Amino acid sequence: MTNAGVDTTGSGPASEEEVQQQLERVLSSPEFRLPERARRFLEFVVTEALAGRRNYLKAFTIAQAVFGRDANFDAQQDPCVRIEAGRLRRELEHYYLTAGGADRVIITIPRGGYAPVFEVRPGVETAALQSNRPMSSGEGAQRVDAIKDAVSQIGATRHSSRYRHWLLAGGVVITCVSAAAMLQHQRLFDAGGETQSGTGNRLTVVVERFESGSDGRLASEISRGITDDIIETLVPFNDIVVVADLPQFKQGQTSTEPLYALQGSVRLESSMLRSTARLVRRADGAVIWANNYDADMKVQGILKTQASLAEHIATAVARPFGVMFQTDTASIAGGADAFSCILSYYSYRSEMTAQAHEVTKSCLQRAVEKMPADSNATAFLSLTYLDEFRFPYQLNTKPMAVTLDVAKEFAERAVQLDPNNARALQALMLANFFANDPTGALRAGEAAYASNPNDTEVAGEHGLRLSMSGQWDRGCQLILEAVNKNAGPRGYYEVGMALCAFMRGDTQAAELWSRMSDLNYNPMHRLVLLSILGSLGKTADAKEQIDWIKARSPALIPNIRREVVSRLARTEDQERFFAGLEAAGLAVSGEKAQTE
Repeated sequence: MTNAGVDTTGSGPASEEEVQQQLERVLSSPEFRLPERARRFLEFVVTEALAGRRNYLKAFTIAQAVFGRDANFDAQQDPCVRIEAGRLRRELEHYYLTAGGADRVIITIPRGGYAPVFEVRPGVETAALQSNRPMSSGEGAQRVDAIKDAVSQIGATRHSSRYRHWLLAGGVVITCVSAAAMLQHQRLFDAGGETQSGTGNRLTVVVERFESGSDGRLASEISRGITDDIIETLVPFNDIVVVADLPQFKQGQTSTEPLYALQGSVRLESSMLRSTARLVRRADGAVIWANNYDADMKVQGILKTQASLAEHIATAVARPFGVMFQTDTASIAGGADAFSCILSYYSYRSEMTAQAHEVTKSCLQRAVEKMPADSNATAFLSLTYLDEFRFPYQLNTKPMAVTLDVAKEFAERAVQLDPNNARALQALMLANFFANDPTGALRAGEAAYASNPNDTEVAGEHGLRLSMSGQWDRGCQLILEAVNKNAGPRGYYEVGMALCAFMRGDTQAAELWSRMSDLNYNPMHRLVLLSILGSLGKTADAKEQIDWIKARSPALIPNIRREVVSRLARTEDQERFFAGLEAAGLAVSGEKAQTE
């Protein structure tokens, strides 16, 4: 058959049969995790392109054919096609990073339009288009053995024999993750039978069209614009799924109900714009969060004011440790799916106990074993292992190099699964930072921040790493941004602001910020306050902190230099910090303790 309407590059043309076969392969893969409507979207645009009608693939025709819209459809008022296309692009990218990594034909939908492009991967023959069948038990065993051998060789060259043994036989799931990812089956959870497809393992919020509380066309246009801007701001948050207020998501009409609805209204009085927003639990109609936002449109203009309000609303709702991750946590966390494990992580980080850490780690290990292609669960598992290295005096763990290596392995895996996942990039930033790779850490941090600048945890952690690497001006600005947006956990980023003030010589402001932080969250927070008090000459207050550290965290005392040097990169910053400790009456050993 002729290659009608097929754009190809690489090692040779793809026939229509190959493209159709690839479409079926994508749609049948468990790694393609979108609902039926998105599948119809992909099938429609591919079929139309193959038929030579790619020039007719506009929002209007897709809305009618796929979404059932009538002839009155207006793409400016109804963004359903644009939103679904964005989700489809991300899922295709995920598929080709996982199950489709060796596929010959690559289907993409470039930004700026809806016509698909079919590329041929160089060097891959047609025979590579095999059926999407599960491996036989014999094939699976051979693949697992091969992966084990490969991991063993890596362990032999990079680490000690103790690390290799621990990695392969000590219960860590790196081998299981890699093997399961390649086996491509066993996608069901033992409890509940929930699959990775659809939206079952993430919080789901439907954004309803904001109402216009004022007469006139301008108020109506602003209400539509704020709704669209909120959706666009929410989409990059990988922890949640965002759906538009479309007919199929009306309550009671679908088997997969969004948990929450974001509702709101817009009112105009001269140049003043007031937007009211609320988050409603759909099961019982309970309003679990609400707020008002006022702005003068003369200051920034209509579009910038609209975008700014949308950013405030979206961030307040979706930020990590925010309202969506606090509500119903007790009833959902601890379940069998990845979403429950992620909620457990947020809960554990808020209370910061060794018991909660162990429960969360076990939950995430099981989730990653059962869902090895889930970038989010893998990223959170990386962060959980990393906490053993960076919070050892709070969690009663040993900051061993092997733990850091495991955290980095999972972070790299999470980024490989989804290069645009801000949480995965955050995990890689922290793993590189504590592995004494500041260049790699800041590179990953920049990518995480670019992926979602409204993610308060990404902004705050990136700001901390920039500051501690010596870029205090920009880093402290990001930390302040996170604090102003109520970033969590409570009192965590305030200690960063204390360090910012301390390093610029404003010790009074440093003490205020330090006392606003949660001093019981991590003994290192007490150490920061101690250095500040020493610089201020407040020896009596300093003695209280020394007594607390000696009583509650005695293991920190002989390791202070190691902990400070692992965080503050510049010698002058280290010396300022140590001088404060010495002035407070705490002697710091001159030898650098080595990481175990």
